[in-house]
Amino acid sequence: MARYIEHPLIKPEKIEARTYQQLLAADVIRKGNSMIVAPTALGKTVVAVLVAAERLRKYRGSKVLILSPSKPLAIQHEESFREFMLATCTSLTGSIKPEERKERWIKSQIISATPQTVESDILAGRYDLRDVSLIVFDECHRAVGSYSYVFLASNYIQNARHPLILGLTASPGADEDKIKTVCENLFMNEVVVKTEGDPDVRPYLKPIKIEWVKVRMTQELEDIRELLRKVLKNRLKMLKNLGVIDTISVGKKDLLKARGRVQNRIARSTSPPRACYRAISLLASCINVEHALELLETQGIRPLHQYLLRLKEKKTKAAKGLLADPDFTRAMHLTRRAMMSGVEHPKLDRLMEILKRELKGDEARIIVFTQFRDTLEEIYQRCKREGINAVKFYGQNSRSGEKGLTQKQQRDIIKSFRMGNHDVLLSTSVAEEGIDIPSVDLVVMYEPVPSEIRMIQRRGRTGRKRKGRMVVLITEKTRDEAYYYSSIRKERSMKENLRGGSVNVEVNPIMEPSGEGPFIYADSREVNSRVLRELKKIGVDFELKPLAVGDYQISEDTIIERKTTQDFIGSIIDKRLYKQAREMVKNFKRPVMIIEGDDLYSGFINPDAVRGALAAVAVDFGIPVIPTRSAEDTAAMIRRIAIREQREGRPDMRVRTDKKPLTLREKQLFIVESLPNIGSKYAERLLEAFGSVEGVMNASEKELRSVEGIGAKRASEIRRVIEAEFKGPDEATYKFKE
Repeated sequence: MARYIEHPLIKPEKIEARTYQQLLAADVIRKGNSMIVAPTALGKTVVAVLVAAERLRKYRGSKVLILSPSKPLAIQHEESFREFMLATCTSLTGSIKPEERKERWIKSQIISATPQTVESDILAGRYDLRDVSLIVFDECHRAVGSYSYVFLASNYIQNARHPLILGLTASPGADEDKIKTVCENLFMNEVVVKTEGDPDVRPYLKPIKIEWVKVRMTQELEDIRELLRKVLKNRLKMLKNLGVIDTISVGKKDLLKARGRVQNRIARSTSPPRACYRAISLLASCINVEHALELLETQGIRPLHQYLLRLKEKKTKAAKGLLADPDFTRAMHLTRRAMMSGVEHPKLDRLMEILKRELKGDEARIIVFTQFRDTLEEIYQRCKREGINAVKFYGQNSRSGEKGLTQKQQRDIIKSFRMGNHDVLLSTSVAEEGIDIPSVDLVVMYEPVPSEIRMIQRRGRTGRKRKGRMVVLITEKTRDEAYYYSSIRKERSMKENLRGGSVNVEVNPIMEPSGEGPFIYADSREVNSRVLRELKKIGVDFELKPLAVGDYQISEDTIIERKTTQDFIGSIIDKRLYKQAREMVKNFKRPVMIIEGDDLYSGFINPDAVRGALAAVAVDFGIPVIPTRSAEDTAAMIRRIAIREQREGRPDMRVRTDKKPLTLREKQLFIVESLPNIGSKYAERLLEAFGSVEGVMNASEKELRSVEGIGAKRASEIRRVIEAEFKGPDEATYKFKE
């Protein structure tokens, strides 16, 4: 007879009492911030439920936040917690309006959300993490680089009154340094590992049989490949003759590294050799051909044809050079002819055989994973012709003229598949992580992926309720084989790094920002930049506004335009730079431009053009240009400028926004705020004192000084502006060199 968990916040007879889950939850509560590494389908979500219930019981009035990398997974967690717990549950995603998200946050005890949504709301000041007693990072291996998990963990540790962090993953990665980085970013001191071989786990895991199915390329595909290889080899020889590469036996990674070296050479030289630009173009064309070969070998004719059509529309030198190559145009012709003749990759025929065999007799559920949406469409159309009941599942981004799925559509597809309305789910990588699709008998990988994390995630979609199977389609003597062996090798390395059951990691505590920080206005379009996260970390108070000019307004007179090096290059090409500079000097006395990054001269534009643009900004427009190395450096520089500008405390400044006044009150405030040294606070005081805009304009200097905060200097300047004769445009204009 099954035993069930008994807890005042867990519904009776809802969670089976598994000893290993209870011990894992108890260890998290006892030891503190922890990462749990366990195979998919072992019930990591149940562990999170047990910890959440105890935290809500201990800290009454607190909240639990569950973060997931995708919207479908966030919705799934909401449903799971609602099913198991006696607590108010909700979900927050970008599809929900900001004001409704704020209301949901206030009213709910358990919030399941995407990290980008919560990050955006925190930066906008809609709510904070102070009352969150547990934060769960699902698929926590993503907590690297600039991913939102990193900022949210830091913000949580800084602000929460009773912090506890729980990270969940089936695959933290093969690299030991990456595992340590994830732990440091999420402030986790404990890593607990459960494997398929653990005695307390084995009864709950169903074995998964992996089968490799190999196919050979057809003659039509071989002919196209031979032409593309010839195109690639010729260009690699040219690169070798230029001294860019040492051998023509290189892969895509080697080409990318070579491109970086050439770009650095261009950056270091005042007058780069023409050969450098020739090399950049050749490298770009080689990368294009490498991708075409990957599509041909692993995907088929239709995806390759679609890619070649997109390449044909490009106007770059690399694309034009390829289209002028007889061998490349011949490859395009053969691809088009194969497409018209209905030639398909042999994988497709083998896939249909597998699906038909599995769907005979007993009711079966199958997931087919493929990397590219073009391939997904090809498989779907073939399934329709073969009478196979399949449904497509992919992301929300629109690509190649096809709209992405909405959150509701994704949810409905998963629900329909779960209920048995479809036999086969055709999916891109969006269904790899965490999506709960029970009773899947077979996972088919249309192509191997060179990532142990993604292989583990895909394999974990089967073997949940009964014995599972995974079939991997591999084209012989192609990169398919290399990718598969790479993922196997990395998974073995990951297990070796985690062997022993528990890994202790030293994590340094976060540094609290010292003292009360300055205040700035930040443009609302900067909400996704790392700079705002860093400003938050170092104690800078800010408010998001749709600024008409610049990115960060520091005071009434000072505005900062922040550009990454790539954005700076782009703004030179499309002439935005000069328009922005003109608006900055027109609206602010002290405009500043920050250029972030150390690769300013590594693009495709001539270094002299970059230097000319820098000279124009600094000399012609009189705007100081400050270089910074990174988002952290930019944030520190903005803070330092703000401290210098705000020595006398938080400024009262009028914000230049794109938003036009709508109500009469807003119009009145807008007019009065346009007076010198009058921000929103003083504008409101003046209107309250004199009753109307007319009253303010007619007030004498003495009457103006009677209003709190309006001193003699400010009052005198206001009267001077109101009374001075209008003399027309100033003759002294800037000379703009575009």
